[in-house]
Amino acid sequence: MNQKKLSCLFMALALLFLLAGCAGVGTGNAAPESVPEAESAAPDEPQEADSETPDSENEDATETETQSDKLVVYFSRIGEQYSIGVIEKGNTAIVAEMVAERLSADVFEITPAVDNYPTDNYRVLTDIGLQEQKDGARPAIAADVENFADYDTVFLGYPIWWGDLPMILYTFLETHDFSGKTIVPFCTHGGSQMAGTAAKIEGVVTADAVLNGLAIEGTDAQNNRDSVRKAVNDWLTGLGY
Repeated sequence: MNQKKLSCLFMALALLFLLAGCAGVGTGNAAPESVPEAESAAPDEPQEADSETPDSENEDATETETQSDKLVVYFSRIGEQYSIGVIEKGNTAIVAEMVAERLSADVFEITPAVDNYPTDNYRVLTDIGLQEQKDGARPAIAADVENFADYDTVFLGYPIWWGDLPMILYTFLETHDFSGKTIVPFCTHGGSQMAGTAAKIEGVVTADAVLNGLAIEGTDAQNNRDSVRKAVNDWLTGLGY
């Protein structure tokens, strides 16, 4: 065999050897099984379903409750009342609820720490009220208003007792700072109207203003609520509320 043929044979054998080696490398390093999709995601990267919060949820998360800048404070009694009989909701409470509803105001009911006011005998109730007036009593109040300083306007409701505020109203007035506030009085009565109580309030507290009050007869509060609501709305409109 001449030298040329030997060279060709040698080259052919070398090529076959090279091809066999490449095939061996490919079959000995097969790729591993793929990782399940849930495990292959980066651990700190949220899945698409959790990456966005619906607009409604975002709104709820950022909302904070804000109290009104208006407060309705009232004192009211149930039970036997003058020319009405036994009532389950106090006359002043009825008017106070109408005022608060119209204004979307916060509400605070004055309740005595020790309730000595009977509900089954109107005459005894008035006797107690008269004696407190003679004594200049200041009955203690069971609870207090939270964040009273945050209110700009205080609507103050009460029944007329013996031509005056019930003495527990003086307790409230004298134990709160009304500086920078506006007081708007309203009352329920049996014929005496406001009985000059707005002036008495002005004589007790230092407020920016004491506005014109509203007087509602107790019988109307119980029996003519539509007309009372109209009176409340007209009064508030006239005051600019």
